[in-house]
Formats: sequence, C-alpha cells, structure tokens
Amino acid sequence: MVPGSGPPPDLLDVGRVVRAHGLGGEVVVDLWSDRVERLAPGSVLSTDAGDLVVRSSRPHQGRHLVELEGVVDRTGAEGLRGLVLRAPPVEAPDVLWVHELVGAEVVSPDGKILGRVEAVEPNPASDLLVLEGGGLVPLRFVIDHLPHERVTVEVPEGLLDEPDPGHPGGE
Repeated sequence: MVPGSGPPPDLLDVGRVVRAHGLGGEVVVDLWSDRVERLAPGSVLSTDAGDLVVRSSRPHQGRHLVELEGVVDRTGAEGLRGLVLRAPPVEAPDVLWVHELVGAEVVSPDGKILGRVEAVEPNPASDLLVLEGGGLVPLRFVIDHLPHERVTVEVPEGLLDEPDPGHPGGE
C-alpha cells in the first residue's frame, strides 16, 4: 500500500473490498465498473487509506479475487474490508458515463430547456435520467451529449408533461 492523503476529486468509485479470502492476503472485490481492466496487474486503485496496486486478479462467483502488493496475510486483507476503490475515468468515445451526465442541462432538439440531470437511476428497460423536479427520461432517448454540459433528448410528446390535477390519477 502506498500512503495517500485522500482521493483526488476526478476519481470514480469503481468497486469495494468485500472481505478477505483465504490466508494468503487475497481480497474479494465487488467491481462496480464493467471495465475489468481496472483489476489488471499493475493497476493502481485509490482508497481513503492510500493507493493499492493490483498484483493479480481473477473472476470468482460474480466478484473478483484480487492480490494486492504489500498485502501478504489474512490480517492485512481484513484491514481493507469495506474500502471503496477509485480510479480515473476511462476515455471511451460514444459512451455515456454517469459522472458526465449528472449536472448537465437537458434540452430538446429544438433547444427547449427541460431541466438538469440530478441523478441516473438504474432501470431494467433503460436507465433513467432523473431531472430537477422529478421528471424521468429513459437514456434511450438521448440523441447527443456534451460531457458535463448538455444532453439532447428526443422524448415522445407528453412524457414530461405535468399531471392534470382535475384528471383521475392527478394530484
């Protein structure tokens, strides 16, 4: 482990150490990223306790077993339990990243401002942009985006209309 003074603000949470595995210092990691190269040998993962360098990793029951430099026994591995693992964003054109969408202004193709993204909510059919005021826009309606700035969406008519208070189901 390399000592550190906390993670830089541009790092993303990519996983968490769940527990120790065995007696030799391996840990079970719940990887939140779909980029398994985050656990490639030599990768550096930042934590609140300092940086960790990956020696090896392998998939195991939906998670990963990871050996880290300087962690040689179960006691050392147990000391890492619960640590959130962070890494820099991966450059990938044509990919929507949650950290690039949150805070962005949402507009229609004709430039009408629909709000700002407060969060991205997982949903089986299509993840949802959660807008200020509670509007929800499925990600499949995103047609363009400028990271951290603007998201253009083409939504079906009526999707973001306020409910009619006089209509059943309205407030």
